[in-house]
Amino acid sequence: MDSVATVTLPQSEEPLSRLVRGDAAAFAEIVHEHQSMVFSLAYHFLHDRGRAEEVAQDVFLRLYRRLEAIKTREHLVHWLRQVTCRRAIDEVRKLPKAPATKLEDVAEPATEAENSDPFLTLRLQRVVASLPEDARAVIVLRYQEELELAEIAEILEIPINTVKSRLQRSLEMLRKKLQSWVGEKPL
Repeated sequence: MDSVATVTLPQSEEPLSRLVRGDAAAFAEIVHEHQSMVFSLAYHFLHDRGRAEEVAQDVFLRLYRRLEAIKTREHLVHWLRQVTCRRAIDEVRKLPKAPATKLEDVAEPATEAENSDPFLTLRLQRVVASLPEDARAVIVLRYQEELELAEIAEILEIPINTVKSRLQRSLEMLRKKLQSWVGEKPL
């Protein structure tokens, strides 16, 4: 009696483990599980949906090529964040430099939604987007991704004290830009 043995992997097992054992569908699960994080991180750097999608696709292509190096779920998340940040910064550097616009020259919106999250407003997004890449990276990772300082240091491969000083300088830059926009004296 000839029978072909088929390997059935339990679906409750981690997708990374299943992928190592040859379950090709596990990669699709990994992409599905992490695609919103990767896209969101890229989008907050680039503010361009198309470019963010391209970065996300490239990140997952790189992941597919490097799967054997990924050992744990935590390592996977760290790797995805790190590569996404690097690729997004590379994309920002490719963009042509737009002429600087003073915040005073930007038109006021007719009405503003009550109880809205101020970080999501277009004005604040523009101010964050106007920061240099290293300053923007720590702001996005800290406040959009809600990462701890040690995690940011690992992702950007810089000392934690550098993260602290960049975060402090970035917040000061934001504060000055917003104060000049509002027309208030510094606190």
